[in-house]
Amino acid sequence: MTAQPHEPTSVSTPVLDKSLRSIREALTLPQDREAFDAGLRMALDEVRATLDLAKLNEFLHTWWLIAHDSMHDRAGRERMYTHAAHVQDLADHGQAIPRGDKTWRELLAERGVQA
Repeated sequence: MTAQPHEPTSVSTPVLDKSLRSIREALTLPQDREAFDAGLRMALDEVRATLDLAKLNEFLHTWWLIAHDSMHDRAGRERMYTHAAHVQDLADHGQAIPRGDKTWRELLAERGVQA
């Protein structure tokens, strides 16, 4: 008796092309598109200044992952933005931030980005 091939039972998910256009089109939330546009400008400015494509490659890969998340879990991304806005609001009003949570400004500062 030989093994018979069978079709996978799970629904296949589309694989996103790793191009700037495809990635931006896959972003489902306005916050993601705004951040993508701002980050792309910064990455291209660095490429022009250094003639090194490493920052652009890093940007492309990071946003490719985010675009996949956006395509497959829009509700999760919406919850993430809602939670982040809540934490930032607490910080802006001098209230205690739940343990382990950080504001957007703190997260960006850790990554060397000025907000």
